[in-house]
Amino acid sequence: MTSSVPRLVIAAPSSGSGKTTVATGLMAAFAARGLAVSPHKVGPDYIDPGYHALASGRVGRNLDAYLCGPELVAPLFLHGARGCDIAVVEGVMGMFDGAAGEGELASTAHVAKLLRAPVVLVVDASSQSRSVAALVHGFASWDPEVRVGGVILNKVASDRHEALLREALESAGVPVFGVLRRVAQVDTPSRHLGLVPVAERRGAAVDAVAAMAEQVRAGCDLDGLVSLARGAGALSCAAWDAAEVLASSPPPPLPVPSPGAAAPSTPPGGSAPRPPSALEGPRPQTPDGLVVAVAGGPAFTFSYAEHSELLAAAGAEVVPFDPLRDEQLPDGTAGLVIGGGFPEVYAAELSANEPLRKAVSALAETGAPVAAECAGLLYLCRELDGQPMCGVLDASARMEDTLTLGYRDAVAVSDSSLAVAGTRMRGHEFHRTVVEPAAGDAAAWGVRVPRRRLEGFVQRGVHASYLHTHWASVPGVARRFVERCRTS
Repeated sequence: MTSSVPRLVIAAPSSGSGKTTVATGLMAAFAARGLAVSPHKVGPDYIDPGYHALASGRVGRNLDAYLCGPELVAPLFLHGARGCDIAVVEGVMGMFDGAAGEGELASTAHVAKLLRAPVVLVVDASSQSRSVAALVHGFASWDPEVRVGGVILNKVASDRHEALLREALESAGVPVFGVLRRVAQVDTPSRHLGLVPVAERRGAAVDAVAAMAEQVRAGCDLDGLVSLARGAGALSCAAWDAAEVLASSPPPPLPVPSPGAAAPSTPPGGSAPRPPSALEGPRPQTPDGLVVAVAGGPAFTFSYAEHSELLAAAGAEVVPFDPLRDEQLPDGTAGLVIGGGFPEVYAAELSANEPLRKAVSALAETGAPVAAECAGLLYLCRELDGQPMCGVLDASARMEDTLTLGYRDAVAVSDSSLAVAGTRMRGHEFHRTVVEPAAGDAAAWGVRVPRRRLEGFVQRGVHASYLHTHWASVPGVARRFVERCRTS
């Protein structure tokens, strides 16, 4: 099977060159022309896809060759691009920057090659003129398998500056598809982990995306860029499908014993008894099926769309809720997923919602599966920066100045609601907080790089860790989680 969705990869020589402005602006400008635009982001970043979704009207999706493996990049791309007229893929860091010590792995250049997509190089031209030709020539020629189809010049000072840049680039033989001047309204606010997410900015984010779209529309050759996108090579693979990958994944071993406790006996023909519970009676189910509640709202904005798709394919009804506003979990909740985000920014508000904190704690006490990553880990702690949290874990969390950032190769060291001990997964850490202790009596992961350590907590049905993972790489995780919901 071959497929050829028109597509562009937006790259740059370095971070801060304007990739997000150009990529988001292109998505919005193409959408304004009536095109169905598929938005993508290279790497693990959760924040940029929020702006992409706002610009395109479709879910922003990540393409990460480290987390998911190179073999899944094209299938996941085609999954997101189903029914679309054009796809725009925003790169990460500098074009050739990828996983540390892994060569080109997970770089923008690597993903462009896997997608057989032309690259548009966004160049910050604010402090150069003729030198831009040498810069572009180097990026265009360094890897002959990467096709740099053109450039967009950003932060150009004047008409005279533009003329000098265009004259220099004629000798490089790389077309100029756009020239953008600095516009203050396009600037988006940042803080300790990058851009402020869309969910926190609301109207301001809408205005910023509209400004990006107008700047790109006015300064870029949209017709030329569409033509370049149509020159992408055909992909000879099938689109990723959650139901199909679950059908081909091995069934999870059940029941899953609670770490530190004896495995419960199962009567013939019966099911394993529920662990000791603070809630009396069974949890009700909705008519539509088994409910997995997924935290959202401004405090918990980090999630990959494929996680919910896998949970749904495994038989769960995925119901979002907002821990800042909702005082109870969704009716019939049998399992809980709390992804990443910024609970440290909303610690006081999260703490003030005592009814929900108690509901989360009570659910965890039943042995129901709870999967928590990074922000979710902090929320389950006893306290965060002195503010009471859910108290599911006997641990405290606090902000710190040091940024913890990077890919991780991890091995599950305890059987849990997500994985059997020994399961290998790749993940990503990105935070400025610390949890003490760093691991429970039963740890979630053994991490080897950058140093060997145990990390995270497994207790009853809870799996809590700093590690962000992409379940498409090991779809049996979602299947195991839903089966645990049925049997806990």
